Amino acid sequence: MLKVKPKTEFVCTSCESVSLKWEGQCRGCSAWNTIIERRDAGRYGWLRSDTQAAVHLADASVEESPRMPLSSDEVNRVLGGGIVPGSLVLLAGDPGIGKSTLLLQVAAEVADERASVLYVTGEESVSQVKMRADRLGISGKSLYILTQTNIEETLACLDEQRPALAVIDSIQTMYDPSLSSQPGNVAQIRECARRLLEWGKANNVPLILTGHVTKGGDIAGPRVLEHMVDVALYMEGDAVNSWRLLRGVKNRFGSTNEVGVLEMTGAGLRDVKDPSESFLLDRPRHAVGSVVVPVLEGNRALLVEIQALTAPSTIPTPRRVATGFDAHRLLLVCSVITRAGIPLSGYDVIVNVTGGLKISEPAADLGVALAIASSFRNVPVGVDLAAVGEVGLSGEIRRAPQTERRVKEASRLGFRKCLVPANTDDRTSAPETLHYERVDTLAQAINMCLPMTRRISEAVA
Repeated sequence: MLKVKPKTEFVCTSCESVSLKWEGQCRGCSAWNTIIERRDAGRYGWLRSDTQAAVHLADASVEESPRMPLSSDEVNRVLGGGIVPGSLVLLAGDPGIGKSTLLLQVAAEVADERASVLYVTGEESVSQVKMRADRLGISGKSLYILTQTNIEETLACLDEQRPALAVIDSIQTMYDPSLSSQPGNVAQIRECARRLLEWGKANNVPLILTGHVTKGGDIAGPRVLEHMVDVALYMEGDAVNSWRLLRGVKNRFGSTNEVGVLEMTGAGLRDVKDPSESFLLDRPRHAVGSVVVPVLEGNRALLVEIQALTAPSTIPTPRRVATGFDAHRLLLVCSVITRAGIPLSGYDVIVNVTGGLKISEPAADLGVALAIASSFRNVPVGVDLAAVGEVGLSGEIRRAPQTERRVKEASRLGFRKCLVPANTDDRTSAPETLHYERVDTLAQAINMCLPMTRRISEAVA
């Protein structure tokens, strides 16, 4: 087989842009004196490029690696059954969301039941990690803490310890001294992740990395980082609220349609056995502007409460505020509600999804519209009613996917009625204890659930 001659290229250490010749200023990021010469581009691959012959797919063998199951059913659900040896897992989330707490609990569990675990931290001291461990009631048996940001020293310690699991908190703090760029730079993150991936695959040791996120919610650093890892997880939730959602966005060993629901307590993160019941636990009966919506988070259906408040606006342009719901879809729903006969032009509209959840699917449109109309007419929606459906621009109610799974979850928690689009598939069988209320348009849904009151005539006048 012919060997490819190493080529020479010039790479910017700030943005990883490649050029054919050296230049004083990078054309990609406009930085000065950041372009270096790189002769052996092959060594910057994700894995060692060992020469191997092609294998026929029909003759390839499937080797199932034994997973490392955890005591948390919710974490196991997202991982696909446990941690796979030799895998590289990336956990990202907002500051203070609980990433370090979750990883310390996982590291302590693996250390107690299997073998030694190395926890590498570049953001905290050993005493700080010890204080968190004391709060969580972790003894620290066979759990080693290393305060280090140099990738060379980290790999040397990994070679010496040979742990059953390694945690890097975080990948943005690691740096390679052979590169001239600063820690947290695109080139540094990419090279450090590549070397950790190479070590983990060669030694069949799973590694878990934590990653920072930008203000837009994306993982900070190069996008290639998400392509390199085997599993990418996001931890979502409100730092003030106790609920946390562990969402899988990439999983080479399982499904990405899984979401784990956790609760932050004084003793750390704990599984939520029945998320739907927990989210509706504090819902008042006969509350105005409150509607329950069955939403899908991955493969599981969850019941969430959507609250809405309308109030006369004191400014020329009324405000539309959404917490946990897409602001652009709120504008769409408010416009359609106005066409349905409820004038919102002089009212501020505030929508909130309780529990700190974030809903992105259009199936919650009908529930949001009913909550707004309920607040405007000052009439509560039936306490045993759930609503699911997408609102179109002409006011029609469109079908939502997997309606049967949604209504079964509503029926399990005692709901007796479910407002669904009229064209919902008849083959979708509703439980015997739940009745379908079919509607064609948003105006029909509002008039069915919310009778007219004096407030409408006052608003029109």
